[in-house]
Amino acid sequence: MFRYQRRKQSTIGKAFQTLELMFHVAVRNLRKSNGNAVLGLVMSIVQSLLMVVIMYVLFSFLGLRKIAVRGDFMLYVMSGVFMFMTHVKAIGAVSGADGPTSSMMMHSPMNPIISIAGAALASLYQQVLAATVILFSYHTLFTPISIDEPVGVLGMFLLSWLTGVGIGMVLLSAKPWQPELMGILTTIIMRVNMIASGKMIVANNAKPEMRAMFDWNPLFHTIDQGRGFMFLNYQPRYTSVEYPIYVTLVCVMLGLMAEFFTRQYASASWGKGR
Repeated sequence: MFRYQRRKQSTIGKAFQTLELMFHVAVRNLRKSNGNAVLGLVMSIVQSLLMVVIMYVLFSFLGLRKIAVRGDFMLYVMSGVFMFMTHVKAIGAVSGADGPTSSMMMHSPMNPIISIAGAALASLYQQVLAATVILFSYHTLFTPISIDEPVGVLGMFLLSWLTGVGIGMVLLSAKPWQPELMGILTTIIMRVNMIASGKMIVANNAKPEMRAMFDWNPLFHTIDQGRGFMFLNYQPRYTSVEYPIYVTLVCVMLGLMAEFFTRQYASASWGKGR
């Protein structure tokens, strides 16, 4: 008599309900790291700004400014830092999203895919806000900037985020089986990308032996291609847009299949023996 009966919804209604749920999960992820939402966003901007300053000082101290792309040097530094931060933050956010054994999954219509989407969107929002604020401040306070193809740069920025999402999904799907190992592996991947992203080198000027050290990394391709869209005088010859797209598709498909397999065997008692 008092049983709750869910009202039937149209396909459009279900789609809007899913989008609304993703929005609330994204907001929850933004507030998870800091109780004050505004302070949390400010901290994201400060992290990106500190990385830009550190890279600028490092380039100047080591005398690497002469190998940079001809154009605004600070814009060259920002192009690598923003895509690197977007990539690693997406890996960290997605790999740390609520899995099938989380208590959040007990609340219908919540599911791991919505959790992944919410975490990914939250990290993207933070990095877009940080990049926008820093670029606007530099443009207004220091010197006007000029980007040759802003749409292409934005596309590479989003592709850096998508590759991070794909890698994070693979790590998340394996996390219930070996949470400690996956946590260590996630940290290693994020730290290795500090160097393996190749944000400090120009692919066209690098020797073949040096390019071979970075060519496997999709982030190396998106950063180099992004600089090609950003600067009029730079045309990437040794990187491609297709490679990170293929890596993203493969990682997303592997992550989805592994997540579906894990969901069938996941149990809340898995971690009790550890």
